[in-house]
Amino acid sequence: MTREPLHITLEGERTIRMCRRFKAPRELVFSALTTPALLRRWYAELVSAELDLRVGGNWRLVTRRPDGREIGQYGSFREVEPPSRLIQTEHWEDWDPGEVLVTTVLSETAGVTTLDVLSEFPTAAVREMLVKAGMNDESVTHYDRLEDLLAKLE
Repeated sequence: MTREPLHITLEGERTIRMCRRFKAPRELVFSALTTPALLRRWYAELVSAELDLRVGGNWRLVTRRPDGREIGQYGSFREVEPPSRLIQTEHWEDWDPGEVLVTTVLSETAGVTTLDVLSEFPTAAVREMLVKAGMNDESVTHYDRLEDLLAKLE
């Protein structure tokens, strides 16, 4: 199976854009991004997922790293427009580089959904640190797993 590539671009000093296409309707992609039971099937080694999917609602994910360490991420939703748009804040429990603002836009043409994720980091240094730590490589793996899940759900 040939996979769609994940296109990653660094924009400005503090932003990363990730785009990928999935052969699935955007309603299904949106559900996979926002439903805890589906997140557990593709997003890293997910220990727990809590999402209050509404403007002002909070979310929290806990993942287990290969070394066994658990890492929590959390934030709140600023915009929720199913199935096309989410804007949320992001923080880490074990590290405080400042707030990340993540905008996710889903668009569909002929049964193919384009996922466009724009992450704005508090500083250029934080973005650089995460890129060097392998954030982009992990994203490729996550979205490959999402593609596999979407194929099963179709």
